[in-house]
Amino acid sequence: MGATTGAVWGRAEQQDFRSRVRGTLLGVAVGDALGAPVDGLDLDGIREAHGAEGLTDLAPAYGRRGAVTHLTQLTLFSVDGLIRAQVRRDTGAWHPPTDLHRAYRRWAATQRDWGPDLRRKDDGWLAHEEWLYARRGAPRALLLGLGDETMGTPEAPKNPGERGPEAAARSAPFGLLVGWEPQLVAQLAVECAAQTHGHPTGHLAAGAYAVIVHGLARGESLDGAVQRGLALFAARPRHQPVSDALQHALGAVRQGMPGPARVTELIGEGTAEGLVAAAVYCALVGEDVRHGLRLAVNHGGPSAATGALTGGLLGALHGETALPPAWLAELEGRPTILELADDFAMEMTQGPALHGPAGSSPGWLARYPRA
Repeated sequence: MGATTGAVWGRAEQQDFRSRVRGTLLGVAVGDALGAPVDGLDLDGIREAHGAEGLTDLAPAYGRRGAVTHLTQLTLFSVDGLIRAQVRRDTGAWHPPTDLHRAYRRWAATQRDWGPDLRRKDDGWLAHEEWLYARRGAPRALLLGLGDETMGTPEAPKNPGERGPEAAARSAPFGLLVGWEPQLVAQLAVECAAQTHGHPTGHLAAGAYAVIVHGLARGESLDGAVQRGLALFAARPRHQPVSDALQHALGAVRQGMPGPARVTELIGEGTAEGLVAAAVYCALVGEDVRHGLRLAVNHGGPSAATGALTGGLLGALHGETALPPAWLAELEGRPTILELADDFAMEMTQGPALHGPAGSSPGWLARYPRA
């Protein structure tokens, strides 16, 4: 199933896939937006600001309710880069990490420019969205990693000591490549994570997260997707911290009522493997999407990243209609997210009808230039 395998997509398959793509991207964004107002607060601070139950609804951040952070911004540019890679394949050039690096560099420009430069036609439509030109707490590692044209690789990574969760939190779109084999999804996510997060734990956690999303997007259970990820990564050097964190998350499910203490324990030092594990736990034990996301943001760790990672899992698992509509109604950038999600689904299921040797849609190439 998928564009890369040449399989035929039926209408029901296409609709299910589109729902999961929308669910994944909206889930990342709504989890990010829920956690943003309390990012950096400890649990006592969250309860002091929002009551004994902690944060239970969207709250103002960056001047509005439903505001997203750099995590959502970069996730959208991950999608943009993946579509551009498919389009550029027509030219015989096929190196997706390079296309993703270019996309992330377009994001980096939004963090230093006042607004879109419409003269840069090769930027495509996403880089012309004005709302993305907002600085939303991007850490120095991201700006340094993408600050020049040199692309980090696992062999020669940027920021070799960086173990933060930001690369993992932008990696859900790799899991939506349902026509790819899981090991290729993992490899692409690892290579793209090393562009900013050079510590093995930082980029291996991104690969593991992408593989779990991939299993969900293919219709697996969350437990099954995690088990597949563990089996896949067992052969990789230096995988143990990531594998141990995921095993810890699975074991925690059976250890009593879920609560902030359990999530905080899984998060540990706030590095990538801990946040991916905490997201898996919150998605597994959540009674529904709303409960899982509230669990993901009410703790003393990085709330926006944990929320974004959890939202990506729940959205891929259940599709867009399971997400809380009142939160989606206030979500910053929702029209852009939906437009990009539908473009991705269309590219993956009907790419040959949009571009190829026999001819290409001028409108599509204007949106996703081959340059």
